[in-house]
Formats: sequence, C-alpha cells, structure tokens
Amino acid sequence: MMDDILGPWILDEPLRITGNRIAHPDKVVVICDHYVPPANVNQANIVAYTRKWAEKHHITNYFEGQGPCHQVLAENCFSLPGTLQVGTDSHTCTGGAFGCFGTGIGSTEMAGVLAEGKIWLKVPESIRINWEGVLPRGVMAKDIILKTIGDIGHAGATYMSMEFTGGTIRALSMDERMCISNMTIEAGAKCGLIAADDKTEEYLRKHGYSGDINFIDSDPDATYVKILEYKAENLVPQVACPHNVDNVKPVTEVKGVRMDVAYLGSCTGGRLNDLKVASSILKNKKTAKSCRLLVSPASWKVWLEADEQGILACLVEAGATILAPTCGACLGVHSGVLAAGENCVSATNRNFKGRMGSCDASVYLASPATVAASAVEGRIADPREY
Repeated sequence: MMDDILGPWILDEPLRITGNRIAHPDKVVVICDHYVPPANVNQANIVAYTRKWAEKHHITNYFEGQGPCHQVLAENCFSLPGTLQVGTDSHTCTGGAFGCFGTGIGSTEMAGVLAEGKIWLKVPESIRINWEGVLPRGVMAKDIILKTIGDIGHAGATYMSMEFTGGTIRALSMDERMCISNMTIEAGAKCGLIAADDKTEEYLRKHGYSGDINFIDSDPDATYVKILEYKAENLVPQVACPHNVDNVKPVTEVKGVRMDVAYLGSCTGGRLNDLKVASSILKNKKTAKSCRLLVSPASWKVWLEADEQGILACLVEAGATILAPTCGACLGVHSGVLAAGENCVSATNRNFKGRMGSCDASVYLASPATVAASAVEGRIADPREY
C-alpha cells in the first residue's frame, strides 16, 4: 500500500533504477488520503501525480477521498488474517487487528517491493499483553492502548510484535480492535497482532470477502520477551499529555485543562463506534462556546452509515463541524490546523510538537468519549460523568 504523501511522487527516481517494473500490480493498493481534499497547489499536484501514476501502471486498486488508508484497506478486505501487508505509512500496523502482519516501511524500500514482490524482514520478538475483565462504562479501547503505551514507553517495543490477548480483547468490536493495533507503532512495535475470530470473519463477510480465512493464533508453547497482565475493571480514562504519546495520565489528574479544539477522526478515532459513543454523550447538549468540535469520519462508508443512523445530525446539533474523511487535521496540513497557544483534545494517535499545526500548540490524546465530554465543558472532562 502506498499513500499520496509518501508514495509514487517520492518513488520516481528509485523506480526508474528498477526500470519502472511492478511485479504484481494486482497486489498494489494506492490511496490518496493525506492531501485530500488538497488545501493548496502543491498538495493538488501530488494528488494528481499519484492518480496518473496509478493509471499509468494499471493499478486497479486506487482510492481517492474515501478516507484514511488503513480504514480503506480494512473495508476493502485487503487486511486479511495470516497475510503480510506493507505500507508507506507507519500506522499500517492497524492490519494487526485482523491477524494480519501489517507494518510500515520507507518509500525507498517500497520501490524494491514493487519491483521484486519481496522484502527482507527480521522475525520480531513478541510481547504478550493480556487484558481480562469487563471495561467500565465510559472506558474505551483507546484507554487500553494508551495505558499500555504509558507502561511500555515510546520505544519499549521497538521491532517487536505486541500481541493482545484475553477476554477483554475478544469482547471488543473490530472498530475497537483496530484502534489498539493502530497505535502499537507508538511504542515502537513492528506490528500489533490480535488473533482472528468469529468477529473478524463477520466483519470481512459484511464487507464482501468470500475467500478462506486463516485463523492463525500463537502456539501454546510460544515464548515472549515479557508478558503484561491487566484487569479491565481497574482501568480509568487515560490522557496522553504533550508532547509524547507515552506521557500518559489518568483523566482525573488532568481534568479541567482548557481546550480550544476537540477532534474526532483519523484512522484511530473516527470509526462508527467512536462517533456513536460521542453522539450519545453530546445528545441534547451543546459544545462549549470556547471549544471547536471537529469531526472527520474514518471513511465515506462510515460517513454514510453515521448519517443514516442520525449520528452526524446529533453531532452537528451539538455544535460540531463535519469534515471530509481525510487525514488532514491529524497531521496538521489542512481541515482544522491549530494556532499558537491552542490546546486540542484529540482521538488521533500522535501528539508530537507541531503534529496538528503550530509548534506552540498542545495536543492531548484521549478516547472519543473523553473528547466528546471535553467538548461540552471546554476543558478536559471525565466521560464517566456522562
């Protein structure tokens, strides 16, 4: 998989060296999501180049404006259990939610993959993260992964597989599982695996996949670098504070911090379940006048389904601005960048300095529930109170 920001326009010279050879065009997916809709001429040129490149090389799996690439890959059944998926975006590890070894690679390395259909990978060591029990009301999968990253550290799983197991994980919907796998790169992981089960199959069948499913799981005698054990009942809403994803604190410790922007969206926090939870909190309420609520559904399919269920109308009535399905605001290139001095509570995956706009802005990462509650109060709020 290649996206617009790190795809064909960067690969021009490396591909020329390989004779512009594409070994398996049917296995190549090209997705324009970061610069769609383009905010300036440079972005428009890159999107146009990507579109023409896909046409020139007979890439039939081309998607533009349909949403962030990892959601599009999942909805079109490219993230399959027991398969290998590489992409020019670090959050390709989202595929792990399907038992797919999804991992990000560099653009130059992608040139070799395109030309040869091969890649060199070291088999990663594994960390097993076992969650048991039932999540308390107001606590989501985003809180699970933020707590885990806070404990492991931003480099604690470098080139390792983070494997999530236990009753809590099995009870999660695919939307929630994708959130967890998506953020494993924030601990340095090579991939974030969750074994495929009946929920995986149900999702794939719903989205049109009719082939065989490879239900791979770990061997009973598998070895791990470490095993972490958690009880879901003890988990409270988590917030990653500026400017590192592992700077994680319970919501009770940061409750009350002023917020100028609340953001729901991206390949981490804009799926149907996320929007549904947010709308349940915002129903018959208004966002604070001091806080802008921006909502970018994770794909056009999610956009349509949320619209049909009245979720988007509920969010708009509360004061939200509904954006196109895009990566724009998440990485600060369009559709709602932050000004100097502004604070944002976001359901996205990164809060580095300058990530969503000005280097003098601050981003706090939280669950969609926490984002929605914070939008109501104009400051970080505890969703359990809603």
